[in-house]
Amino acid sequence: MAWLGVVAAAALIGVILLDAFEAMILPRRVRHAYRLARLFYQTAWLLWKALAQLFPAGRWRYAFLSIFGPLSLFGLMMVWAAGLITGFALLHWSLGTAISVPPGADVRFTTYLYFSATTFFTLGYGDLVPAGGWGRMFSVAEAGIGFGFLAVVISYLPVLYQAFSRREITISLLDARAGSPPSAGELLRRLADARSLAGVGPLLVEWERWSAELLESHLSFPVLRFYRSQHDNQSWVAALTTILDTSAFLIANAEPSDSYQARLTFAMARHAAVDLVLVSQTPPLPPNYDRLPAADLALMRESLRAAGLAMRDEPTMANSLIELRGLYEPFVCALATQLQFTLPPFVVEKRPVDNWQTSPGMARSPGLSDLQASGAHDEHND
Repeated sequence: MAWLGVVAAAALIGVILLDAFEAMILPRRVRHAYRLARLFYQTAWLLWKALAQLFPAGRWRYAFLSIFGPLSLFGLMMVWAAGLITGFALLHWSLGTAISVPPGADVRFTTYLYFSATTFFTLGYGDLVPAGGWGRMFSVAEAGIGFGFLAVVISYLPVLYQAFSRREITISLLDARAGSPPSAGELLRRLADARSLAGVGPLLVEWERWSAELLESHLSFPVLRFYRSQHDNQSWVAALTTILDTSAFLIANAEPSDSYQARLTFAMARHAAVDLVLVSQTPPLPPNYDRLPAADLALMRESLRAAGLAMRDEPTMANSLIELRGLYEPFVCALATQLQFTLPPFVVEKRPVDNWQTSPGMARSPGLSDLQASGAHDEHND
């Protein structure tokens, strides 16, 4: 029976060390499942979403959901630490490690658990000391693992928050370009109103790189999926969807030779959406409504034509858009459903109020209603 305990302890320690190594040091594979970490996040997120339903839809529920990402990271680290402490305690208990204890104290499993915890965190109280060779060797090994574990955790957090910061900076830049929440129709309309449609190429280049960075960072650090933006009408899923919508519209409205950058951005953004769904082990989920009805498409075409953008014939463009949307909408919808985000509209019913235009206590700051459009015209004229 003692050897069964040794095998179980070694298996527990090995699983946790391998899991932590894959999650924090070698987290680059798309199809490889994180063992303990994946189970932890699947279970914790289901419970957290269920608790979120107790809050009314809106700001309070969003705030509650936004806590999960950072809190779950510390929760996972606590699970890893608890597992390693328990594994070493089980190892000492199974081997019957001799330890010096205060007079009259009994040596139980809880004694080994306390001894393992003080060794793992290198507290050095000295009230329990291993007396045998095996006990000393395992204690040194546990202290080294605990020290290295804490060092990796400390170095892991800055890298994680740097990746989050880079993601959010570009999302914030989308606010004045595409509205809050963002939409492809609003992005193209503002460019057309400012007579700056030529600037869509550099914008798509920027978002092609953002999509590549999103894919790399969210594959390397899956917990970033749960980190939400500072504003409740922004999210990385909404930004990714907006860029896919914009690229799809430009591809459908232009000849292949005139839509090269749009195709590159579409390919990179769709690649990010598909791989992140694979990592999440979430099946693609088509939207339960048409995000671009014929009436909205006609309205969008009319407004862009009035701004000077040449339009292909509507049936050809509509068929091409349907085909392109089928390539990415099931994936972004699956991400939005799993993470409790709202997919942005393709075309907004009325002009949105941007986050930069609002002030505390009022819906829109006075004098800012036309600043964006006039500023864009001035920039173009200059």
